Amino acid sequence: MKAEDERWMGVALDEARRGIGRTAPNPPVGAVVVRDGVLLGKGWHRAAGCPHAEREALADAVARCGSEAVRGATVYVTLEPCSTQGRTPPCTLGLMEAGVGRVVYATVDRNPLHAGRADGILRGGGIEVESGVGREEAERILRPFFKVREKGLPWVIWKTAMSLDGRLTRPPGEGQWLTGEEARRDVQRLRGEVDAILTSGATVRADRPAMTIRVPEFLEGRKQPWRVVFTRDGATLPVDAPLFTDEWRERTLVRAGEGLEEVLRGMARDQGVMCVLLEAGGRLSGALMEAGLIDEVVVYLAPMICGGPDVALLARDEMSPLRLEEVSYERFGEDVRMRGVVRR
Repeated sequence: MKAEDERWMGVALDEARRGIGRTAPNPPVGAVVVRDGVLLGKGWHRAAGCPHAEREALADAVARCGSEAVRGATVYVTLEPCSTQGRTPPCTLGLMEAGVGRVVYATVDRNPLHAGRADGILRGGGIEVESGVGREEAERILRPFFKVREKGLPWVIWKTAMSLDGRLTRPPGEGQWLTGEEARRDVQRLRGEVDAILTSGATVRADRPAMTIRVPEFLEGRKQPWRVVFTRDGATLPVDAPLFTDEWRERTLVRAGEGLEEVLRGMARDQGVMCVLLEAGGRLSGALMEAGLIDEVVVYLAPMICGGPDVALLARDEMSPLRLEEVSYERFGEDVRMRGVVRR
């Protein structure tokens, strides 16, 4: 049974990944319905206010196989089923109404309104319950949601690109890109997994970035990320920059004269942001790292030596050394991406 449970939870985790970057302030969750080793239906939570993953999977199973096939089936879900009425009815009620025989979920919901309540409710309805299958991977997917719940702060990913000699830009006249098309496409995919992109006023003045998702498949089913400019003086920002003139200008926020943690907390509280991508120069990136506000690092390394003046990736002289864990490497064309979680 353990191998079978792990197999089907793997399918549910794949469903959950489809929701990353699309569900804030709700968590990305996936579910599947199985009976006698046969997949009856599957689903994922698509956006806040839409049916939760369990109800999506049950509806899919009923549409494919009929309601009688669902009775007595096993539902695998990546997060403990909710047990309170919100914008949608509680999933515990939906599971009992469907007459399923067993529920297997990966990890307990850290929302105090739900945490641990589903077990008693479902068992009281005659449903067998098991938890912990696929917990580690589920919690990786749910890190941003859990961090907001526990600390009121979004998960922050620092993204940067550099040459072999640590330069952030190419010499004058050689073009703006360090990395190739494949790596830049991966950045678009990464933007599609976050709720907001944070940059500095200095970066807006120097580079006039758009900070949008420009690959249609990564934008499908979601809005452009919030674009947040952290600056000391909002009055000096160029009013004709793309952030303030393009069709998504209403998704641009300027935060002038506020503290870093205050800005991040406000994004989580007011815009429902769970995950932030930091795209900025060394000053802002160094300040966030020094303050302990960066959770994950993504670095694209280009096979070139640029020379020129030193530009610090993290402009902090006294910062204590940090190590990354869960480090992975992937090649995109001639470039290499390193990704890891900051160990604290």
